Amino acid sequence: MLRSKVLIVEDDEATSRQLQWALRDEFDLLSAGDPSTALTLAREQHPALILLDLGLPPNPADTEEGFRLLQEILKHGSVGKVIVCTGYGDRANAVRAVGCGAYDFFTKPVDVDILKALMRRACWVAELEEEWSHLAAEAEKENNEEIIGTSEAICRVFATIRKVATTDVPILITGESGTGKEVTARAIHERSLRKDGPFIPINCGAIPENLLESELFGHERGAFTGAVQQKKGKVEYAQGGTLFLDEIGELPSTLQVKILRFLQDRTFERVGGRQQLQVDLRIMAATNVDLKKAIERGTFREDLYYRLGVVHFEVPPLRERGEDALLIATVFLKRVSEHMGKPVRGFTKEAAQAIQAYAWPGNVRELSNKIRRAVVMAEGPSITAEDLDLPYATGSAAPQPIALRDARQRLEEELIAQSLTLHKGNISRVSEELRISRPTLYRLLRKYGLWGKFRTE
Repeated sequence: MLRSKVLIVEDDEATSRQLQWALRDEFDLLSAGDPSTALTLAREQHPALILLDLGLPPNPADTEEGFRLLQEILKHGSVGKVIVCTGYGDRANAVRAVGCGAYDFFTKPVDVDILKALMRRACWVAELEEEWSHLAAEAEKENNEEIIGTSEAICRVFATIRKVATTDVPILITGESGTGKEVTARAIHERSLRKDGPFIPINCGAIPENLLESELFGHERGAFTGAVQQKKGKVEYAQGGTLFLDEIGELPSTLQVKILRFLQDRTFERVGGRQQLQVDLRIMAATNVDLKKAIERGTFREDLYYRLGVVHFEVPPLRERGEDALLIATVFLKRVSEHMGKPVRGFTKEAAQAIQAYAWPGNVRELSNKIRRAVVMAEGPSITAEDLDLPYATGSAAPQPIALRDARQRLEEELIAQSLTLHKGNISRVSEELRISRPTLYRLLRKYGLWGKFRTE
């Protein structure tokens, strides 16, 4: 089993030796007795955890040197977590240390068993955060454009993009507002044989009906009042590339006929013109409207629906994408903090829980806006639940009443699932950690439908 690397920063040599002796069986230990050595080791060795004494040379009687080192370490971002372990255990120091970004605060004399438990937890959290950062970096590097995620739902979208990108068939992308339909269309275009051509989007629901035809197909001089010169439309500008018809469900019925005819032969006339023009392009469309219901209501043509949707797929809402919300938030946080020049490194435990618990009715667009707000509001190195201004965090959403028995069962199921995941389905380790017998664990696995979901050893 891989042992976590821990740096002990302690100016008292006897105390340092005692800590090393007590912790050497479980951790890979480094030691430093002064700020300079500590900072060098932190930057070179990247320990998962630092045990930091506040009273350091040149003035061990003062805590300021320890606080300066704490801020410098966290600013550099070279370690996972820092536990302040000191004899200066008054409340003001504890509040200040945690406020500066320390994971926890521990006073001397040390209870080794409690300290070990705290260190195990801190190292585990540091490893999880490192994994998240790695996933975020890989997602940002490898995923299609701005599409970020590792969930099964979004992976199906990635698979579809790969399949359809090199074809030239019309594509219909559906999904709720803010899920990233245009981003998905751009990802397809960038992977297509037309990637060197233009990607031209037009929002069919944002342009007045009397202007939309001109925006699409252009117009000739004098075609209507104010048409003082010939103008090309989006269709002509998309020559050799992709025309993306966003909010196609809002397209007026009169234009649906003209779009259908254009899709059939790729020819059109400018408004007020008589010359038949031809273009070579690919059509993609998107909508958050249920087009089948629109067809039943008579507001959308059935033949246009089938002409547009040779390939039809849906971008899933964020609430159905599992832990993608936290992964996307991590990527957005990195970008926004760098853009604003604020050293915000991550999320507090409560903020991460708020992100996971919230339903995100505005999907990825809403998440992006919340992260921007949070970076602006943040006063420390981590985003708090209050910075995000989510109902889960602020309490603006009224808590739903729940019976004590239901709450107990929900917590029981959650703890078992977490332990199974942590120990990769090893029943012996799970029963040992939860302090229940194997038969009891088997019974609970069947009760909560967890049986068969994890590998047993």
